[in-house]
Amino acid sequence: MRLFDTLTRRLEELPPPPGPIRMYFCGPTVYGRAHIGNARPFVLGMWLRRWLREQGYDVTLVHNITDVNDKIYEAAPNASAELARKATRWYLEDTRDLGLGEPDHCPLATEHIPQIVAFAQELIDRGHAYAVEGDVYFRVAGWPEYGRLSGQRPDQLEEQEPSSLKEDPRDFALWKANKPGEDTWWDSPWGRGRPGWHIECSVMAEELLGPAFELHGGGLDLVFPHHENELAQSRALGHEFARIWTHNGMLEFTGEKMSKSLGNDVSLRNVLDTWGREVVLLFFMTALWRKPIDFDDGALEQARAQVDRLRNAFVGRDFERGVRLPDPLRDALEDDFNTPEALALIHGWAGEGRLDLAFTALELFGLGSIAEVASAPDHVVVRADRRREARAARDFDESDRLRAEIEAEGWEVRDDPEGYRLVPLQ
Repeated sequence: MRLFDTLTRRLEELPPPPGPIRMYFCGPTVYGRAHIGNARPFVLGMWLRRWLREQGYDVTLVHNITDVNDKIYEAAPNASAELARKATRWYLEDTRDLGLGEPDHCPLATEHIPQIVAFAQELIDRGHAYAVEGDVYFRVAGWPEYGRLSGQRPDQLEEQEPSSLKEDPRDFALWKANKPGEDTWWDSPWGRGRPGWHIECSVMAEELLGPAFELHGGGLDLVFPHHENELAQSRALGHEFARIWTHNGMLEFTGEKMSKSLGNDVSLRNVLDTWGREVVLLFFMTALWRKPIDFDDGALEQARAQVDRLRNAFVGRDFERGVRLPDPLRDALEDDFNTPEALALIHGWAGEGRLDLAFTALELFGLGSIAEVASAPDHVVVRADRRREARAARDFDESDRLRAEIEAEGWEVRDDPEGYRLVPLQ
């Protein structure tokens, strides 16, 4: 699926800007520090919101957090609620440090239990689900469209959640009875329990965006079973649900290429602390959103080198701010949201000295800080002026002495046709 080809076709059926665009991006299950891979759908959602708003659309972005789940119980038996609270706070702090702002809504699954119970009950009432010994399951055999999103054939599906209570091994849980070691539970018509994973997202999306909305995003690993199950249970109630599905490619980690700088800790927090937010964002720009992307020291070093090259282009230069996004950038983003092409354009403009265009493009991706280069202190500028005079007088010994003093202050002096520039030493 070509994201903007498809989205443009859908938008042609809507009012022109500011016609609403409602987007739901699946967030993490919180049982520890978020993996760097969790950042990719977050970043894509935030970039899309920025781009569409710049186009004049009224955009609402929902990015959920799953704070009740089997993985949380497994990580902290009898203490899952406290772990989920901590990990939720960590995730919000870490994504905030990417510098892209916050989604319009970050709902928690635990905030929507009554709506989840009502949703499951309606599926039972319509014959699409059944309750047995405190569990509730969706009837896959009763929904002929099952498998259409992911391309799975219902007659070839393997069991998703093993249980002897199911009518059919392919059925998936909407509600699960409370078990030993699970410290969070809620009352329901079927007894004490808690929601299944998939129903949480259907309910949160529909509560905040309505029964039909424009775009649903998430990692490629969520196509099946998570998104397939979301779509089935919502469509079974007659809800159109998401009109467009976008699945970003995964980060790939390969043996010896694993990042030595990070050790075994590839959490978003550690990557931000080790490499900085600008390197992380530019790294994500280097690959098309739906393609996989290699994650290792080499890729991060290349991203940092690009950040440094762009920053150096702005040192000592004045430029106009607030200019309109240039047409070549618009063309690149309208063509499947092509961030590698956008990045190439930015480098081209920076190299040509067209810093107003480069800055405007960087701002769109949350990288305007690259242009915010610190000014050298006055006493360093004085030494640089004296060095320029020494060079003009061909007193190279004095010029070299002053260069060394400038470097001792943490600055590099670079000669150019306009005189010189002072660049902070890395």
